[in-house]
Amino acid sequence: MSTSPPTTLAGVASALTTPSLSQARSGELLQGLLQGLPAWAPAVIVGIVAALVAAAITVGIRRRGRFSSPESVATYRALHAASEAARHLRDGLTPKAAARAAKDLRPLLQVAAVSLCDPGGVLAWEGVGEHHKEQVLEQSQAVLERGATVRLGEKNLTCTKIDCPIRNAILAPVVTDERTVAVLASYGPTVSADLVRATEAVADWISTQLDLAELAVERERVMEAELRALRAQISPHFIYNSLAAIASFVRTDPSRARELLLEFADFTRYALRASGPMASISEELGNIERYLALEEARFGDRMVVSLVIAPEVLAVQVPTLTIQPLVENAVKHGIESSPGVGHISITARDQGPDAEILIDDDGVGADPDEIRAMLAGERGDHVGLANVDARIRQTYGEDYGLVVETAIGAGTRVSFRVPKYSRRAQDR
Repeated sequence: MSTSPPTTLAGVASALTTPSLSQARSGELLQGLLQGLPAWAPAVIVGIVAALVAAAITVGIRRRGRFSSPESVATYRALHAASEAARHLRDGLTPKAAARAAKDLRPLLQVAAVSLCDPGGVLAWEGVGEHHKEQVLEQSQAVLERGATVRLGEKNLTCTKIDCPIRNAILAPVVTDERTVAVLASYGPTVSADLVRATEAVADWISTQLDLAELAVERERVMEAELRALRAQISPHFIYNSLAAIASFVRTDPSRARELLLEFADFTRYALRASGPMASISEELGNIERYLALEEARFGDRMVVSLVIAPEVLAVQVPTLTIQPLVENAVKHGIESSPGVGHISITARDQGPDAEILIDDDGVGADPDEIRAMLAGERGDHVGLANVDARIRQTYGEDYGLVVETAIGAGTRVSFRVPKYSRRAQDR
């Protein structure tokens, strides 16, 4: 049976995309159609066909981006609501955090209203029937005392408004460290077994978020304690040597002595300041310049320092007093322990999503096994390096930390990377 050529533009598109026709046969059909048409027609037809094919591809992509079932939609919405609420609970269950989280939790539970309270009072009410808010703390006492879910009916939820949908409620405990610290309540015209389970599950989820918030606080306290410990370790030997170097210039070069004294004052002020746990690389480098000015007064021509700094990393945040202990380690092992001239190189460079800091010296080096044991906490030497390594890992995760490349007699390189943009660092 012969096939007549298509006579419409839709037929052209069909013929070009029908898999049962060979490429040669499709070409014959197209040639038959185009015979006798004006010279401009082929270009128009090809353009329209291309537009139809592009539209078909677009529709296919959009369809692939849709969820395949109502269950998938429900799962996505639940996870999205939970992730939004988690952001608000990151710092604990404060009234502000509770109010924001409740806005996401009510749609998640699909109820008329939700409330959150702790032993001190009502933290948040979200939804209709806010006149019931004044009853929440009293109704929650049994849950706070016994740590068990309670169901309230119309007899317990007294209301004079006939059209009020708040007729039933489920109150579930929020428990951390085996203590009921808050109560989540869901309200609506009716209550089902599914709503009971859902309310309890969300209360358990809130408990987990509060546990994570407490862990974050504890981690912050540990970092602050380690920073205080590092500040307390400012070497008395360094202080004595700095003051001795300053004193040596008092008579021979009073202006130099004055400059060094100001550098010493600024260095100790930065090292001992009661600031936050984070500082910019620019601030850290400024403190290092003061430290090196004091050390150069001691060693004179024996110490040669070079800095190579990429301007784009200057604003990147790092834990306070992260770089200076590494430079001090290079001075101690690269200059003080060497009889001749020692070289120290400080580099800060852009590494895509990260900033990388490198401290090199050409001093006596160290046994790699000893450095490895020190970073693992098995030795007490190089306490400053171990402290810096621990704080970097606590701030950015185990993928970050110090990298020490050394060998006896071969000098040392200490480097580390930090992400340019880190939510964990910004939260500090």
